[in-house]
Amino acid sequence: MINCPYTPIEIARRHIGQTERAEYNPYLKMLTSRALVRGLKSGFWRPLSSTSSVQAAHGKDMSPDVLDPSVQQYNNRLDTPLSDVPFVRNLNSEQRQLKEKEKGPWTKLTKEEKIALYRLTHELTYPEMRRGSSEWKTVLGGVFIFLGFSGMLVWWQRIFVFGEVPHTLSDEWVEKQTQRMIDMRINPVGGFAYHWDYVKKQWK
Repeated sequence: MINCPYTPIEIARRHIGQTERAEYNPYLKMLTSRALVRGLKSGFWRPLSSTSSVQAAHGKDMSPDVLDPSVQQYNNRLDTPLSDVPFVRNLNSEQRQLKEKEKGPWTKLTKEEKIALYRLTHELTYPEMRRGSSEWKTVLGGVFIFLGFSGMLVWWQRIFVFGEVPHTLSDEWVEKQTQRMIDMRINPVGGFAYHWDYVKKQWK
């Protein structure tokens, strides 16, 4: 007979408790996962949802520099001296006053005001658009840097990576190999031996 430290009632209670815990575990896991998802949403989604990119995607544009692709934009073109749209669209108070003054006689405008009015409509003048840039210096400098780095890499490989030059590339070996090809009359019709004069012992 096996001696058991528990009574039958205690054994039944322990079995019922284990069964209830086993049935409760899936629900507990589900509740834990839900709480984790809520915590992630509240901790990470709120700062991300308040960014300008998300607000712009929902029609709440917070940046005044965002361009609308459906509206014609200003471009500097030599073949179009008068653009359909002005360079500056959103005028400040000083620029509005200058535009109102533009409607009057231009003799009252100073040289600086005329230049400011021009800059409201055009970004660059024709000489400024025709003026060459110094970008070629950057490109040429980048090419020289790349060539210098490549040369240093090849030099490093020749010293520390590559082995010695094979003996088959030496002048003595090449001379012997050439003489052997002449003696074997390699391709005498129109190839190597064809160019050798076997009577005069010299190249044709």
